[in-house]
Amino acid sequence: MWGYVLRRLLATVPVMGVVVLVVFLILRLTPGDPAAVIAGDYASAADIARIRSQLGLDRPLLEQFLTWLAQVLRGDLGTSIFTNLPVTTLIAQRLEPTLLLALTTITFSVLVAVPLGTLAAWRAGGLLDRCVMLFSVAGFSVPVFVLGYLLIYLFAMGLQLLPVQGYRSPFTDGLGPFLRHIALPTLTLGTVFVALIARMTRATVMDVLHEDHVRTARAKGQHELRVMTRHVLRNAAVPIVTVIGLGVALLIGGVVVTESVYNIPGLGRLVLDAVLKRDYPIIQGLIILFSFVYILINLVIDLVYTLFDPRIRY
Repeated sequence: MWGYVLRRLLATVPVMGVVVLVVFLILRLTPGDPAAVIAGDYASAADIARIRSQLGLDRPLLEQFLTWLAQVLRGDLGTSIFTNLPVTTLIAQRLEPTLLLALTTITFSVLVAVPLGTLAAWRAGGLLDRCVMLFSVAGFSVPVFVLGYLLIYLFAMGLQLLPVQGYRSPFTDGLGPFLRHIALPTLTLGTVFVALIARMTRATVMDVLHEDHVRTARAKGQHELRVMTRHVLRNAAVPIVTVIGLGVALLIGGVVVTESVYNIPGLGRLVLDAVLKRDYPIIQGLIILFSFVYILINLVIDLVYTLFDPRIRY
């Protein structure tokens, strides 16, 4: 297994190389000039040229890329153009809200979606099954920002049960304020995630329910709960785990929108601010971070397969 892990890690090197190159070229070739933004509306052409020279934006693309690549290989993601702070420092400052939001969303989604999809498959064609399918379609159809504003209108402005926006750290402000502020963002992101996992769980469990080993377990008189947990869910776990891993991509994209709606000072807000200001180092550093996390999560998902299916060996 360790040989497989090493091969997978080595395989990420060319993938990350392509990601780095594409991101660098897209950011440099798209319209807009950060030097003009920094200089202001009333700056002269000489002022803009001086700022471009200070930032190194007047150098050839190849030279800019090689310089930045050498910095990345040393663990240096560069310095923000506007704040003049290291990108790693800015990421560290914004990491906690995003990590906790992702953790609460994944936990909530898995705890709700897996039982819901299992029950829908167990009672296929019934009222619960139809409700789950309707929810799955609606969860994918409604944009995240629309759902966020609807939940704010209902729970924050209408019922006044939860705060509208903001973030409270569980380490400094306590668990209660943290849960109150993270509830609506978690529910907003979790709706899409629950719809995805519940639909896959239902389809996979329905396939396993018709297999011979399930009929044999029932014929032996085993309790239905034991049949569902030991014989059905375990054999249906591999596709479910796969879709959870793939859902991380949706989660990363949804964090940017959700943090903007709820004014959470996380990596999503950092991405949005950097894009609006064309702060190249921050955008490049965050895309590299997100890409590496996504690749790493897929590696972990592949290793988790062996826990549910002993036939899988690497």
